[in-house]
Amino acid sequence: MKTEKEWKKILSKEQYHVLRKKGTEKPFSGKYVKFDKKGKYVCAGCENELFDSETKFDSDCGWPSFYDAKKNAVELKKDLSHFMIRIEVVCKKCGGHLGHVFDDGPKPTGKRFCINSIAIDFEGKK
Repeated sequence: MKTEKEWKKILSKEQYHVLRKKGTEKPFSGKYVKFDKKGKYVCAGCENELFDSETKFDSDCGWPSFYDAKKNAVELKKDLSHFMIRIEVVCKKCGGHLGHVFDDGPKPTGKRFCINSIAIDFEGKK
């Protein structure tokens, strides 16, 4: 685990706001919203493999959406902020805030992992 000072050195100001302070990027502003290349998505903070491009779908919600996460890659936590009851998605390796998960996704899981683009990086298939 890194200290907050160390996180501030390695993350951009925007990444720090989302990953460490549970912020949210503006809808439709992220680079992976309308992105459809084949590969994997990793945590921008620690490079933990989180999602496969095969599980990405266009939910038109303004953020990249996935119907499933890699096994043991994320942790789900109850989020009671902003007068709502939601489920927060955090990186299991570094604890970075990624987004939220909802029960309105496609089959086979019925889940929509709504993830901030700035919290993830893409690695194309070799």
